Amino acid sequence: MKTKNKIFTILLSSCVAFSSAQNSKFTLDLDGTPTNIKIQPTMYGIFFEDINFAADGGIYAELIKNRSFEFDEPLTGWKQQNTQTLSHNLDSGFLTIYSDHSKTNKNYARITVHNDKKYILENEGFRGIGLHKDAKYDFIFDLENVSGNISAINASLVDEKGVVISTVPIIIKGKGWHKYSAVFSPLGTVEKAKLQITFTGNGVINMDMISLFPQNTWKGRKGGLRKDLVQKLYDLQPGFLRFPGGCIVEGRTLAERYQWKKTLGNVADREYLINKWSSGFPHRLTPDYYQSFGLGFYEYFQLSEDLGAEPLPILSCGMACQFNTGELVNLEELNPFVQDALDLIEFANGDVNTKWGKIRSEMGHPKAFNMKYIGVGNEQWGEDYIERYKIFEKAIHSKYPDITIISGSGPLPDGEFFEYGWKELKKFNAQIVDEHYYNSAKWFQENAARYDKYDRNGPKVFAGEYAVQSVKTVSPDNKNNWESALSEAAFMTGLERNADVVTMTSYAPLFAHADGWQWTPDLIWFNNLQSYATPNYYVQKLFSNNKGTDLLKIYHNKTPVSGQDKLYATAVKDSKNNEVIIKIVNTDGKTALIEINPKNIKLGQKLTKTVLKAPTLSAENNFKTENIQPVEDNSVIKKGIFSMEIPAYSLVVLKIK
Repeated sequence: MKTKNKIFTILLSSCVAFSSAQNSKFTLDLDGTPTNIKIQPTMYGIFFEDINFAADGGIYAELIKNRSFEFDEPLTGWKQQNTQTLSHNLDSGFLTIYSDHSKTNKNYARITVHNDKKYILENEGFRGIGLHKDAKYDFIFDLENVSGNISAINASLVDEKGVVISTVPIIIKGKGWHKYSAVFSPLGTVEKAKLQITFTGNGVINMDMISLFPQNTWKGRKGGLRKDLVQKLYDLQPGFLRFPGGCIVEGRTLAERYQWKKTLGNVADREYLINKWSSGFPHRLTPDYYQSFGLGFYEYFQLSEDLGAEPLPILSCGMACQFNTGELVNLEELNPFVQDALDLIEFANGDVNTKWGKIRSEMGHPKAFNMKYIGVGNEQWGEDYIERYKIFEKAIHSKYPDITIISGSGPLPDGEFFEYGWKELKKFNAQIVDEHYYNSAKWFQENAARYDKYDRNGPKVFAGEYAVQSVKTVSPDNKNNWESALSEAAFMTGLERNADVVTMTSYAPLFAHADGWQWTPDLIWFNNLQSYATPNYYVQKLFSNNKGTDLLKIYHNKTPVSGQDKLYATAVKDSKNNEVIIKIVNTDGKTALIEINPKNIKLGQKLTKTVLKAPTLSAENNFKTENIQPVEDNSVIKKGIFSMEIPAYSLVVLKIK
């Protein structure tokens, strides 16, 4: 009996000691004395770049790859099942590309059908065509009946095994070019379907702009955006949308840079361009990755408006990507690039009587987009960039003094070129400097106090691209795991705590196609049918949805909470909703008991506690399940000091009203 009692006593003592070890106490002083620091509406935004099939094959809902035969290899994405190269194909038929180089949409297909029972033209889509059962899909194409007796086109959607799941016959009209349309209603859901086109009758026809769009797009727009992907952006409540990148702004060469004027007007007349990321990484070569610009600058501005976000376009400064050719425009030849920037401001903000304002109006938006920001260059560095930036800055502010210009400090968060860029940009009072950070989880946690000592009177900071690299930068093995998301949350408390310096922030990259990605990690993953939000996405959402309006001070022993005992914290007031919001990140493997001591502030008693956590640091979300999601709980607290448990490895948002 004594032995048993002794064992019980030892176990009880061990449990008490274990409980004590698991729950360390940490006091936070919440000071309501006004800081006079506003949280800018642009604090948390979205960075969009057409990488990882983000545009064509992604948010741009077109389902046909190379719909206009404009790729450098015009039959990319297309297949003729029964056609042989070294044959007259008298038992089937064949396709030839005709070109008119005076047009931007220069190519079209001439199809000769010798045997309509055997000739089949097939498109593979973007890693297949995703179709939902009973949804409706608009099939549209241009056709010229040249000769023969072809009376109809028979279009079918077939599944991975070749089984027809929807088919539509289209009667051919007389001579000349005509636009045709039909609607598919698939009998089943298929992730990797194909489009097959056959003919009734033999002869010669020309075809162009063969297009397939879901009717259920964002806001129901014809030829619009993929609804589930835009919804995830909308749910972030972003303060801005930065577009179109990223390194594709610069291009591998200047000839391959992004030229916004070529993305306007009739979608069929927008000139295709090979995507920089088609050959950006040896581990993911993607030669069929092109930009159709169906998602062009007008659509980006429209998307910004839909999201309630400030449009933030980034333009070429006359420098190709310095990781590639670094090709430069001579300073005396820079004027067309500068004029592009001035014309863009007119396109966005000019009235309908201006040249570019009229073009915007003719595209369907007479009202100005009220653009406030423009970026010059993506992440250029060195003397060549500074020389060119000065020219842009002078020209823009001479004509449009109210426009805020984003400059850049290069691709790294420190080092020789970073220091040089900042030194030079400070000399002529640059407004906002874009900083990028792709680094380890350890770096993000250790740099939560990065901006505590930044010059309060210098340029503001745009944390324009950041993401934890779980393995190393550019590794295809990087994961969107909980450790990466948690470390970003820790870092973000430092961004928010320094809202008088940091006015804009965005994770990068945004999207990745499960079968077409080039870079990891990414905020939102999708395939042809569905999408899922990563833990990193939910961190961004919790910060953005709870950004508040005014910064408050929250201290531990009169020191900002930036890693002591592996805890990070920031606090804001939301004057619109009469709330105080506290964000706490616990990067420790132990639960922390937090005591919050309000000073010079009167708190309400309604508490909403939102917890984002995971069972392990290596945990991830996936297409089957999103196990890592915020969980919300409502309770009532007493006035004055109150205590709160912060689970191990968690982000907790406390909203007090």
